[in-house]
Amino acid sequence: MSDSIQITDSAQDYLAELLEKQNVEGIAVRIFITQPGTPYAETCLAYCRPGEEEPSDERLDLEKLAVYLDKHSIPFLEEAVVDFNADRMGGQLTIKAPNAKMPKVNADSPLEDRVNYILYSEINPGLAAHGGEIKLVELTENQVAVLAFGGGCQGCAAVDLTLKEGVERTLMERIPELAGIRDVTDHTDTTNAYYR
Repeated sequence: MSDSIQITDSAQDYLAELLEKQNVEGIAVRIFITQPGTPYAETCLAYCRPGEEEPSDERLDLEKLAVYLDKHSIPFLEEAVVDFNADRMGGQLTIKAPNAKMPKVNADSPLEDRVNYILYSEINPGLAAHGGEIKLVELTENQVAVLAFGGGCQGCAAVDLTLKEGVERTLMERIPELAGIRDVTDHTDTTNAYYR
């Protein structure tokens, strides 16, 4: 899986140098794609201090540095090349990710990937303007998607009505196998009735 991305020697040297200047023990680089599989996909490199990586990230230990790859971005980083071209001005780091904008999800993809794909490609871009995003926390055994509403969506009184209805409708239409949607903070679950 991790063979998907190629980081050239010159890029590794350059990144290792940048990391050294940060003067943070154990600092790494994290590569992720925003809105993968959509025309708006952008491949990003960021500094990643210890503890800033996501638990699901895949770690690549290169000779001079460590790189974390965002799990959802990995399929879209296939054939990606990070390169550094030195020139008189100091040079430029380039990232070519030919598959970043390609939808990598089809009817045979795992249910989780399909839910994530719709969240990432259709739902989150619309919420980004409000600083919100939705993540899939888990799929229960009975195919209920448990979603976490983050960012600007949290604590918003309208979150229940607008968001959940719209998100639920979109997901249920696209993925008929889903039995339903639940908010991770949903207390309507009767097993927790004493919360009310």
